[in-house]
Amino acid sequence: MTSTAPPGPAPASPPATTAQPVIRARGVSMAYGGTDVLHGIDLAIHRGEVFALLGPNGAGKTTTVEILEGFRRRSAGEVSVLGADPERGDDAWRGRIGLVLQSWRDHRRWRVGELLSHFATYYPEPRDPAALLAMVGLTGHADQQVDRLSGGQRRRLDVALGIVGRPELLFLDEPTTGFDPEARHEFHLLVERLARDEGVTVLLTTHDLVEAERLADRIAMLVGGRIRACGSPAELARRAAARAEVRWTADDGTTRRERTADPSRLVWELHRDADGPIAGLEVRRPTLEDTYLHMVHREDDAPAPEHPDGTDGAVGAEARAA
Repeated sequence: MTSTAPPGPAPASPPATTAQPVIRARGVSMAYGGTDVLHGIDLAIHRGEVFALLGPNGAGKTTTVEILEGFRRRSAGEVSVLGADPERGDDAWRGRIGLVLQSWRDHRRWRVGELLSHFATYYPEPRDPAALLAMVGLTGHADQQVDRLSGGQRRRLDVALGIVGRPELLFLDEPTTGFDPEARHEFHLLVERLARDEGVTVLLTTHDLVEAERLADRIAMLVGGRIRACGSPAELARRAAARAEVRWTADDGTTRRERTADPSRLVWELHRDADGPIAGLEVRRPTLEDTYLHMVHREDDAPAPEHPDGTDGAVGAEARAA
């Protein structure tokens, strides 16, 4: 998916969206021919929230995001983004949204500074292009042609183009692909600042579990066209089917390990039975990665049981409460 032109102008004073979720989806389904891709997706994402959508290739992430962006018609269900149905979003609505797509192929002959300044003219209160170039680390490349940028530099420009219009809602599709560790760290700080200081709502799709755990207030795991779990990184880790692992060194010097759903009790029992400190004692609790892998592997066994509203047990109650 690419874009050939910047969005239309945004209204100078967009309507408030704090009372209702910035993004609300109810029972969203999608079928291509006879193949069902999405099975009743429910989402509620609020202002200033960084929300990550995780899932393996083919899970339906791209389809879901394209529906929310207004680039794809859904087969069934209700969607509201910034108070409007994306299928009927006009230029003013699009001007309130920023996009950082996986791949941009346009404007290759433009110089970096010129392209950013050109995009800025489409908005009533854009960010200063020079300051934005500094923010994404491209000041020294302002006079360079876009098609001569490295992959990581081009990704930084994508981010700058996505936020030049001060969007209320920012879609980030694998945003840090090609970033070195320092650039990735700076980008994470930028996203946190946008959400915290400016109230920008961010929908992030990524395969990087560390990035999702670092940035996201909540994470939805999309597997097989269904949301299998939704919650904060800590909540999802606690839900992991994988048990915690307790490791310690026995009196004979051998390393012992035991998996348990109640590591605190096991540690207490070890201390109760020990004559002194326990060497090498370590508790490894379930991680976000454990949760993710469990959800992906569960898809190979059987579909999650569905509620009448099309959600599965892990997310239905939360979605309805939102």
